[in-house]
Amino acid sequence: MAESKTGKKIGDFLSGKSDHTKELFHHFINEFGKIGLITVHPAKTMIGIANDKKRIAWITQFGRNFIHIVFPFTKPYSDNLCFQKIARVPGGGHQFNHHFRMLYKDDINDEVKYFMKLAYYNNA
Repeated sequence: MAESKTGKKIGDFLSGKSDHTKELFHHFINEFGKIGLITVHPAKTMIGIANDKKRIAWITQFGRNFIHIVFPFTKPYSDNLCFQKIARVPGGGHQFNHHFRMLYKDDINDEVKYFMKLAYYNNA
C-alpha cells in the first residue's frame, strides 16, 4: 500500500491495534474495492480513500474495536440508520461530513454500500 508525502504508511496506523480492528480495516477496503478501483493514501492523521478523481472517504480513527469513517457529500443525507453524525464543514462551502463507526464486518450492510457507491460514483 501507499506511503504518504509525510512518510506515513498504512502499517503505522495499524501498529498496536487489535486483530479485530485490523480485520475491520481490511474488510472495509475490500468492500470498497468491489465497487470500483480505489487507492489508499495515508496522511499525517488519517487514511484517505480515493477513486480516480478525488478523495471519497477518510478513515479518521482506529479504536480498540472499531474504525471511524467519514464520507464527504455535498448535501446532508439525514434519512439513514448508518451515520451517527452529519455535520457541515465550516468554511467548506457545501460539504457535509457523514460519520460512520464500524464495529463489525456486518455493519457494511446494504445501506452503507449504497452510500459507498454514492461516494464513489457521484460524491453528490
